[in-house]
Amino acid sequence: MDVRSNPVEWLMSPGLTPYPAALDAMQARAAAIAAGNAGEQVWLAEHPPLYTAGTSADPAELLTGDRFPVYRAGRGGRYTYHGPGQRVGYVMIDLGRRGRDVRRFIHRLEGWLIDALADLGVAARRAEGRVGIWVDDLDGREAKIGAIGVRVTRWVTFHGFALNVDPDLSHFGGIVPCGIAEYPVTSLSALGNRSTMADLDAALRTRFDAFLSAISDVREDA
Repeated sequence: MDVRSNPVEWLMSPGLTPYPAALDAMQARAAAIAAGNAGEQVWLAEHPPLYTAGTSADPAELLTGDRFPVYRAGRGGRYTYHGPGQRVGYVMIDLGRRGRDVRRFIHRLEGWLIDALADLGVAARRAEGRVGIWVDDLDGREAKIGAIGVRVTRWVTFHGFALNVDPDLSHFGGIVPCGIAEYPVTSLSALGNRSTMADLDAALRTRFDAFLSAISDVREDA
């Protein structure tokens, strides 16, 4: 039986997952998917405090490099933060059988997260010219609540997204998050939203099938 015909597997790791171990496991899984030896997977995790550098990272945007460990992630984008209270989602999808449209994938990935946040009572949106998920904070400022960074190898996606539930927002001060200094970073908690990590996970699961259908329907306009 072709394992690629199986439903997408969901993996949820308890506790804090060391980033190097996550990176190795994700890369191995993506390679196995591309080889037809493993099925697609969504992996939800949390990490200890750390910074990651994408392929476009500018060293000048690492403001305090000795605060937390810094890892080269190999994904697109610039510097970002991961830590407790932030849901990280590694999305390993075979675009080779889903239209081979990376722009569609990223656009629909944003839409998936926006829809999940809407289920939690948060009005999130895209921002023209800025990748990620955006909201208005309690002071009426446009603020970033979610980051997206994706890599595609042999038409298999990996890395994915990070959504802020209740992280220590001061930890973002060690970098210029995603190279954007003009806007603050926020979280569900900072917005006064009492949704838990489990609530977010449930909303992501509920909205996932629509996301998968959207990236798979090559007849639909992106």
